[in-house]
Amino acid sequence: MAGRFRAFLPVVVDVETGGFNARTDALLEIAAVLIEPTEDGSFARGEDWRYHVQPFPGANCDPASLEVNGIDPWHPLRPALPERDALQRIFREVRTAVRRHGCTRAILVGHNSFFDLNFLNAAVERCGIKRNPFHPFSSLDTATLGAVAYGQTVLSRIVEAAGLEWDSSSAHSAGYDARITADVFCTIVNQFRDIYESRQG
Repeated sequence: MAGRFRAFLPVVVDVETGGFNARTDALLEIAAVLIEPTEDGSFARGEDWRYHVQPFPGANCDPASLEVNGIDPWHPLRPALPERDALQRIFREVRTAVRRHGCTRAILVGHNSFFDLNFLNAAVERCGIKRNPFHPFSSLDTATLGAVAYGQTVLSRIVEAAGLEWDSSSAHSAGYDARITADVFCTIVNQFRDIYESRQG
């Protein structure tokens, strides 16, 4: 794993939010999925984690965004964690995986990954977290990979082009979106396995 991605460990991250502005809008859900090597040298989706997140004090929650993701941030039965707690739980697991694979740090994989990375970085800054295992500005984007591999940039269309099954009723949940994005990432990367191995001599 360390040799395949320049000592970076790819970890799929998806967030659901209260809007598009990482500085002002709430982080409401976060999910992370490990990418694991298999015995035959390909990659597959590994362990995953998903947490509901409490809006930070003063956070904006745009009704239009809440309508899309179906989240009620103030529902009394919603098992939400403070931002710092949710991030630290994921970061502990990611740091363990980074060490296990002999990598130097994690790199975020996402669909339109700049969005997820911006919200992750903003939450890290708000919480004063010093040990962020993710690279602060580099990421791997499945929208770009989908355009190269299939001529598609919309996640549902990439999933279908890759021969995977898309469940529209589960979309816009951080857990589902992260898992299906991980499957897309592995499917595309595995297509380049022979090219990569031939260049390694």
